[in-house]
Amino acid sequence: MAKHPQASICTLEGLDDFKDVAIFQDYHGLPEFRNAVANFMAKVRGNRVKFDPDRIVMSGGATGAHETVAFCLADPGDAFLVPIPYYPGFDRDLRWRTGVQLLPVHSDSSNNFKITMNAMEEAYAKAAAENIRVKGILITNPSNPLGTILDRATLVDLVAFVNSKHIHLVCDEIYAATVFTQPDFVSVAEVIDEVECNRDLIHIVYSLSKDLGLPGFRVGIVYSYNDAVMRCARKMSSFGLVSTQTQRLVAGLLSDDEFVGRYIFESAERLATRHERFTSGLEQVGIGCLESNSGLFLWMDLHKMLKEQSFESEMELWRVVVNEVKLNVSPGQSFHCAEPGWFRVCFANMDDEVVEIALRRIRTFVAKADLAAKKRRCWQNKLNKLSFKSRIFDDVAMSPRSPMPHSPMLRAQN
Repeated sequence: MAKHPQASICTLEGLDDFKDVAIFQDYHGLPEFRNAVANFMAKVRGNRVKFDPDRIVMSGGATGAHETVAFCLADPGDAFLVPIPYYPGFDRDLRWRTGVQLLPVHSDSSNNFKITMNAMEEAYAKAAAENIRVKGILITNPSNPLGTILDRATLVDLVAFVNSKHIHLVCDEIYAATVFTQPDFVSVAEVIDEVECNRDLIHIVYSLSKDLGLPGFRVGIVYSYNDAVMRCARKMSSFGLVSTQTQRLVAGLLSDDEFVGRYIFESAERLATRHERFTSGLEQVGIGCLESNSGLFLWMDLHKMLKEQSFESEMELWRVVVNEVKLNVSPGQSFHCAEPGWFRVCFANMDDEVVEIALRRIRTFVAKADLAAKKRRCWQNKLNKLSFKSRIFDDVAMSPRSPMPHSPMLRAQN
């Protein structure tokens, strides 16, 4: 912004363009904005695939983009299959106004929450048995809350699956530029260039909220390979347009190739450093996380700290962490996780000082929990010993050879 003050109409350098920006513009979006976004999407994906600016449809953030896609593809009562755990905001974004259902596709820690085609087939068959019409699959890649990416083979399987069922595949790729270590991110746009498929079934939701850290700009994107969906989404976009001033600013920002390249590299470096710092801090106190290489969060495993393996116990632990430890984490059940004890921790929305405070609080909490557990085990051992002595005493007292006289009552019972 300091180097390009003309990008904003709120500076002396940009003031001359105030009138042109302030009047009505094409609802399709400024050409320079759509070009810049298409080029940025390609750059984030290593320029292994190109995007057509004419297929860029604006929306008020990814929230509006998801709702637009749902309106275009499904009627009230229809359903999308969604692998769990998934971002809980989808229950709002896709369901509240559209009447669409979200049906879970099972995954668990036994294979690191990977999507399997068997689970897809089971979820699809279950919906059919209940007379629910499935219109598509919704995936988030990279995943929120897992921080993992889908490999190429899984994406190929998903494309083949939707083609065999003739349903749609909606790919939320809003964390595409947050991948900080190998393997590299693979977009569904790359896969459909490599395999034979019906492109009309493929749709991408994107935004600048995560990759550029601009959620307040409300820049969401629908990119569909289906012309009918494009036309419908474009008509609906008038209800959630991105302001012309924001389009102008974003176009200037993303057109600076030197800045964009440096930003993507530096962001990945900082995320990798922070991820390593946080995970190593958790490991020091015996807390594990799902292995991940993307996103702004960790999928933290606290199942060993549950009093019992239940979602009630998970909520009890969550209340302690939030109210007593003073850490803002999200319980796994809010993401529809099938197993209790998993929590999402956002590590990228704080500075280094706050990270150290958070880790210090975690260390203190775990130390207190360990001490309490040792005390419980100690008391339990003492109780067991007392119980053992009591059993010995009873066995001896009840023995026919016992020197202690048996009471008449005992003899009567025998």
